[in-house]
Amino acid sequence: MMRSEKHQAKKRRHWRPVVLVLIILLGAGIGYSYFQYKQGVSLSLKKLNNPSSQKEYEFEGQKDQYGDTNILLLGSDARGKEKSRSDTIMIVHFNEDKGSFKLTSLMRDCYVEIPGHGKHKINSAFAIGGPELMRQTIKHNFDIDLQYYSIVDFRGFEHLINEAFPNGVEIDVEKEMKENIGVTLKPGKQRLNGKQLLGYVRFRHDAMSDFGRVERQQKTIQAIKDQLSGLQTVAKLPKLIGVATPYVNTNMKTTDMIFMAKDLLAENKETVDTLRIPVENSFTEPRIAGEGLVLDIDIEKNKQALHQFITK
Repeated sequence: MMRSEKHQAKKRRHWRPVVLVLIILLGAGIGYSYFQYKQGVSLSLKKLNNPSSQKEYEFEGQKDQYGDTNILLLGSDARGKEKSRSDTIMIVHFNEDKGSFKLTSLMRDCYVEIPGHGKHKINSAFAIGGPELMRQTIKHNFDIDLQYYSIVDFRGFEHLINEAFPNGVEIDVEKEMKENIGVTLKPGKQRLNGKQLLGYVRFRHDAMSDFGRVERQQKTIQAIKDQLSGLQTVAKLPKLIGVATPYVNTNMKTTDMIFMAKDLLAENKETVDTLRIPVENSFTEPRIAGEGLVLDIDIEKNKQALHQFITK
C-alpha cells in the first residue's frame, strides 16, 4: 500500500469514533425530544375530563403561488356537538428561505362569498363546512392558498399559557375589562394567567368592538413570542407542543411544528409584521337581514393589500 493510501485509511479510522459519537448524540436528542413531547401530551390528557379523539377534517391545502407556507389558524369554543362559528381567524405566513413570519387577521364579520352558499359573514364558513370550506372561501375571495390548518380549543389556550408561563404573560391592559369574559381586568401593566389572557383577547364590549379585539390578539401573540424567545424555550418546544396537541386539531406534523416554532422563537428575530383585513377605508358597515351588522368589504382593495403584505 502506498504512503498516501495508508494516510487516507488512517484518517478514516480516526473519524469513525467521532461519527459514531455524533450519531449517538443525535439519537439521544431525538429520543429525549420524543420523551418530552409525550410527557406534554400526558400532562394535558390528565387535565381533560373526557379525552376523545379529534375529528379528522379533509383539507386540500398547498403552498401559495409565492412558494410560502400559509397556516389557517382558527380559534373555536364549540362545546359538545355544537357547530361553532370561528371566533378568531388568522393566517400565519411562513417564508422558509428567510425564516420569517407574518400574521394576517381576518375580521369575522367580513361579508364575503362562501363557495356554494352565497354571501355570509366569513366566520360562518367554518360552521358550514369546517376548515376546508374556510380555505376555499379565503382562496375564492383573496386568491391565496393555505397549506395547513390549526383549530385551537380555548381551553387549550389557557392550559398552554399556564404551562409555558408559570408567572403569567406580561401585558399592558389598556382599560378595565369584565363584560362576558369570565374575569375582571384592571388597567395597567401586569402578568396574566391563561384564563385572564383569554379574557383579554376575547373582550369586545367597548367602542372598538371587534377592531379592538383583533388589535389585542395581535398584541398578545407578539408578547408571547417576545417572552418565549431564547435557547431555553427552544429546548422546551417538544414538551410545549405536546401540551398543546390534545387541544389543537391540525394537519401539521409535529416535526414541522417544532421546526417552524424554533425559527419563530429564535432570539435574533424582529417583530412579527401584522395586517388586518379589512384594511382602512375599504369597507362599510351595513345591517343585512339574517346577519346583523356586517363588514361589507372592497374585495379587490383587500386582496391587493394582502398580496403586497405577503411579498414585501
